[in-house]
Amino acid sequence: MELKVLTLPGLNGSGPTHWQSVWENTLPGILRIEQSNWDTPVRSEWVATVEQVVAASGPDVVIAAHSLGCITMAHWAAQTKLKIRAALLVAPADAERPGFPPEATGFSPIPLMRLPFKSIVVASNNDPYCKLERAMYFAENWGSRFVNVGAKGHINSQSGLGDWQEGQHLLEELIHNWPTL
Repeated sequence: MELKVLTLPGLNGSGPTHWQSVWENTLPGILRIEQSNWDTPVRSEWVATVEQVVAASGPDVVIAAHSLGCITMAHWAAQTKLKIRAALLVAPADAERPGFPPEATGFSPIPLMRLPFKSIVVASNNDPYCKLERAMYFAENWGSRFVNVGAKGHINSQSGLGDWQEGQHLLEELIHNWPTL
């Protein structure tokens, strides 16, 4: 089987200068999991889309999720019987925080079970959508390795990361150094 890398953006998708879009446009074989509604997401619909794409892709998949995409992965993992290799979970959005966008429905409570695949949670110490301690809490509960990338905001377009080399190295780590769980 051939390894597939899929991106899973968060609320409103990822614009053209977001690292996920840059990876999709510059790195071979990286494809986006396309949701039918990026602006008013419903958890059950997003999870169903992930299920369909993973079922069609097979188990040799690594998913690079961002923001609400990370929370979608936790919900998906809590209910699927499908397998993937690993997930890079970047800047998880805290769907339980006050002020979480009301247009995104059904994402809380956030599952806090150990993920059945290798994962790395990447967070910034000045992310306005998730406190560093909360991201560490997610990583601990999900059984993920935790990486603090410093002051990089929400690790998105506004962070000015371009092709985000550090993220590519973490993705490569998941692709090449994954033990069986």
